Amino acid sequence: MRFDTKIGIVVRQDLAAWQKLNVTAFLAGAVAGGVPETVGEPYEDGSGNVYLPMLRQPVLIYAADSLTEIREKAVARGLRVAVYTEEMFKTGHDAANRAVVRAVAAPDLQLVGLAVYGPKNAVDKTLKGLSLHP
Repeated sequence: MRFDTKIGIVVRQDLAAWQKLNVTAFLAGAVAGGVPETVGEPYEDGSGNVYLPMLRQPVLIYAADSLTEIREKAVARGLRVAVYTEEMFKTGHDAANRAVVRAVAAPDLQLVGLAVYGPKNAVDKTLKGLSLHP
C-alpha cells in the first residue's frame, strides 16, 4: 500500500542505544497523539484478545549529527513536527518536558530527536540526504 503522507523520525547518531530507542518511542507517540488519523484500528488475535492500535503506516528512522536545520526546513514547509531535547533526559514527567522546551528559543533547542509528518513529497524534501538509521 502506498501512502500520500510520511512519518520520519530523526535521531542524533551520537546518543546511547537506550536514548535512541527512548527518543524514537516518545516521538512516535507524539505523531500518534497529535495526528489521530495516523492511528489504525485495534488488533485482535484468534482467541479474542484485543490489543492497542498502532500507527497505520511505516515509520522511517534516520540518523543525523545535527537536527536544527532539519527542524527549520520542516517548520518552513508547514509539516507537523515533534521535538525531543537533551534536557528532556533529565526530567521525569510530561509537564517538566514541556517546561524545558518552552524555556528555550527554537534556534537554541538542543535537539536529540525530531519527528516530521506530512505530505510524502514535503517530508522527502525535508529529510533529503539523510541516511536511514543502521
